[in-house]
Amino acid sequence: MHEDLKATEERYRELERLLADHEVLSDKNQYQQYAKELSSITELVKTYREYKRISSEKKGLEELLSEKQGDKDFLELAKKEVEQLGVKEEELNSTIEKLTCEEEKGLDRDVIVEIRAGTGGLEASLFAADLYRMYNKFSSTNNWNVEVMNSHPTEAGGFKEVVFSIKGKEVYRKMRYESGVHRVQRVPATEASGRIHTSTATVAVLVEPEEVDFKIDPKDLKIDVFRSSGPGGQSVNTTDSAIRITYLPTGMVVICQDERSQLKNKHKAMRVLRARLLDEAQRAEKSKITEERRSQIGTGERSEKIRTYNFPDRRVTDHRINFTIHRLEAVLEGNLDEVVNALTEEDKKRS
Repeated sequence: MHEDLKATEERYRELERLLADHEVLSDKNQYQQYAKELSSITELVKTYREYKRISSEKKGLEELLSEKQGDKDFLELAKKEVEQLGVKEEELNSTIEKLTCEEEKGLDRDVIVEIRAGTGGLEASLFAADLYRMYNKFSSTNNWNVEVMNSHPTEAGGFKEVVFSIKGKEVYRKMRYESGVHRVQRVPATEASGRIHTSTATVAVLVEPEEVDFKIDPKDLKIDVFRSSGPGGQSVNTTDSAIRITYLPTGMVVICQDERSQLKNKHKAMRVLRARLLDEAQRAEKSKITEERRSQIGTGERSEKIRTYNFPDRRVTDHRINFTIHRLEAVLEGNLDEVVNALTEEDKKRS
């Protein structure tokens, strides 16, 4: 393990040098790539360096004790110090093992989020827009970048569907529990009698794969172009820039029309398609491991009701862990940390 850590530390030093290079600084994409890689190993390298410092200090004291150099009081203090350093060394070693775990590495991946209005008509589309705004606010507080991939807005300001990517540090770690059916209970603005309605929206959080994660044969793709449309179906573009990609082996369809450039829409559509295909493959693999699925927080199925946002009681309840907080407005403003932390802690207990 320590040989791998030495290599990681050397890579860390190399990345520091690269990020100071003028050629890299002038290439935005390359700079972002190196900066992200550096960020992903920073915690591990810092922990490893602290581990080496503690180990070296402990070794030096152990040599003094073995030679019995110094008076009795000094040797007694040295013995206690060695014990304390030993505890710290074990803690750091445990942290290193956790940070080098493949599962932990995967939690730092970027994601593509798909939100779709469910039951409830107009109110469901408005709720979908509320969820999109909530995740935007949450992303902002975490210094993540959000990029809309595709959207189908309604005339009332809601969304039938909105697909967007989130890039940044520890995105999947904090967003992984959001997949499922979200339910809202409130009085719609159009409801004259003041009756509470229940509406839903579905959220899917997909890990965004790298090119090497999922290869797609071009022969398996059917690509169509058409003109973009806005709320109500009206045309919003005079050129055929919208893209529809059909994955022939399964019939999966991805549409992207938010960009005026056909090439940009195609690039985004391929990112979404790759993420969906990888997600399907991962869920199929997980479904084989029934015992593991029973211990997970939720089943990961899109049809599973995971959370309720109740406006009359100002309550947010996560049904998977029976967790409730009465801070509805704060949660919808993107303050999701309390919910995320509760889910993370429960997941640790079950693992």
